[in-house]
Amino acid sequence: MRLERRRTPRYSFTATAEITDDKEDARTSSCVCDLSMQGCYLEMPNPFPEGTPVTVEIYKDTEFLEAHAVVAFREPSEGMGVKFDELQPYFASVLANWVKMAKNGSRPKPH
Repeated sequence: MRLERRRTPRYSFTATAEITDDKEDARTSSCVCDLSMQGCYLEMPNPFPEGTPVTVEIYKDTEFLEAHAVVAFREPSEGMGVKFDELQPYFASVLANWVKMAKNGSRPKPH
């Protein structure tokens, strides 16, 4: 059983994402299924190793967010959780709006 390290609640959220491994310059597509003010969970068959620095681009309707992040954990053949490192002020406001929208549309996911 994994030790819970989240500092903020995560909410169900559906969006598309592009993830780039900053070291290898490898790019892959994914779906976001959970979102919080600190990070998100990305569904993908070949998640990057824990500790990998990545750039995450999330696309939802007409908005998008770009953030530098690090892979916090991975689940082989399922996906990975990333923790946002840096968010430009504009993207921080987009994230806050998305989290607010997700919060109003669902209950926090269990830990």
